[in-house]
Amino acid sequence: MEGVMGKVRKTVAYHIKKWQKKLRQQVLVFIKPTLKQPIFVVGCSRAGTTLVYKTLSESDELGSLQKETHDFWAGLHPASERAWCSHAIPEEMASEEDREKLGNFFYTETGKERIVDKNNQNGLSISYLYKLYPDAHFVFIKRSAGDNINSLIVGWGKSNEFGGWSEALPEQVKVSSGRYERWCFFLAEGWRDYLNRPIEEVCAFQYRMINQAILDAKPLIPTSQWHEIGYEELIDNPVREFERTFKECGLNFDKKVREHCEEVLQKPYNTFSKIEVDKWKRAENSERIEAVLPELDDLKRALGY
Repeated sequence: MEGVMGKVRKTVAYHIKKWQKKLRQQVLVFIKPTLKQPIFVVGCSRAGTTLVYKTLSESDELGSLQKETHDFWAGLHPASERAWCSHAIPEEMASEEDREKLGNFFYTETGKERIVDKNNQNGLSISYLYKLYPDAHFVFIKRSAGDNINSLIVGWGKSNEFGGWSEALPEQVKVSSGRYERWCFFLAEGWRDYLNRPIEEVCAFQYRMINQAILDAKPLIPTSQWHEIGYEELIDNPVREFERTFKECGLNFDKKVREHCEEVLQKPYNTFSKIEVDKWKRAENSERIEAVLPELDDLKRALGY
């Protein structure tokens, strides 16, 4: 009986949400919603961005789609219009039209004007986002190079999940002698130089490019609107790290959110294996990863590793 009632509740909730969305679309004729102090979660793919995004989405003060918004951003400014050079959206493309589209989209989907958004490609577009929203907050999740690269390599092996978007690329991908034939995660400037390179070099390139882009953008953002979380500190004490981040973003860290944080590691989001630090050292690709790490020494120091 409980199973039947659960299905009924889900069905009712689905139709209520659908009705609310339709009503908000009609309301747009009379109002122009504008995002206020939006929160953008940025970081390298497989760094823990989903964990941070999903936890911020627990706040009743924020609107959230509860999923990555790649399709929306790709439709707003397609990389194909920039010759597929990069997923970075240049600052000069920020416009009032973009603000209106963003306000309408997130208000229609969530009913709120303060939202949290996660699309890992946004880490390449921070100056653009900041020009659109000078009051925006940025939450940067960083992870050690070895573990992040290891997770990227595993993710490249799941191209249906992380590379479906790349079927439209004009180039032929033959990473690691053709073992990987779909480009995964995101495009950073210079990616074409890695079409035929070993997978560990490709993932080290992605790790460098997006983290460096985020660090380069950091000086543009007021310190009160920039927040950093180390993945290792986060999994050591999620309550402490999330409470700090919520308060820095001006959000209540209430009982519901605290209880979520206390249990969040027991039901992790989108992980490939047990959550722990330095698991790359015991991974199948450990020797390959170890070979590329010295090339990242400068970046590791800049990130605090």
